Amino acid sequence: MSVLFKGPKKQRRTAPDDPEEFRLTLVEHLEDLRNTLIRCICILAASWFVGWELTKPLYQSMTDRMTIAIKMVLPPGVTYTEAFFHGPDAFLIKLKLSFFIGLIPAFPLLMLQLWKFIEPALKPSERAPVRKVAPYTLILFATGAGFAWWIMPAAMRWFASYVMEFPHTNVVQEAGTLAFFVLKMMLAFGIAFQLPLVVYILGAIGLLKAETLLANWRQAATAIFVISMIVTPSNDPATMLMMAIPLVILFAISVWAVKVTQKRRRAADIAAGIEPEDDLE
Repeated sequence: MSVLFKGPKKQRRTAPDDPEEFRLTLVEHLEDLRNTLIRCICILAASWFVGWELTKPLYQSMTDRMTIAIKMVLPPGVTYTEAFFHGPDAFLIKLKLSFFIGLIPAFPLLMLQLWKFIEPALKPSERAPVRKVAPYTLILFATGAGFAWWIMPAAMRWFASYVMEFPHTNVVQEAGTLAFFVLKMMLAFGIAFQLPLVVYILGAIGLLKAETLLANWRQAATAIFVISMIVTPSNDPATMLMMAIPLVILFAISVWAVKVTQKRRRAADIAAGIEPEDDLE
């Protein structure tokens, strides 16, 4: 009798050649989504623990670097100190700071879980470009985060230079604010530097064409500047430009990569006797 009431064997989630061969019910999709979310929560919990252990040395490194940059441009007689304004602040700041510290190395792992979730729904021609550029995700994220770390002292000097316009004042910084700002900038730059990969993947699977991107480069550049203004935590023109200019350069590189890919695909189609969908200029 137990055999009669035994449910159907659950289909293993793999990446078939034809996504139509892998069709799940709504309940199975929800179960798969639940498992993905559980893995993401476990990754965040583990990274949070690591961040908790690393908070003290990393906080010291970040604040020392930013403090030196700020004090370089302060007028004579102006003091700079960090302070807690409430008793529980020290614990709460470490709690939030450890999460942000752990989130930066956890980001690539979270993207990997997202990829595993959507991979079976893609055709081989759509999966191939993603697999090809996947290793560069970590490289570009690290490049963006490293670039943010490199420019932060200059940004802090620019901000602090305006103190001289307000005489007879001192600078009292809430503890943790500088560290949060640096981590948010590193995370924002790391995510923003994924733009070339997104453009390349969309072009490689045929959703975007290099000719279309080149014809609308002004709109694309404007969109990059708007995104940079939204993503940067400080929303100041200097930081926005520091993000937007590298993104424009990376966007141009990705458009070139899409154009090369389209030419190769067209040559392969001609060699195979397949009529190309359209001619490239």
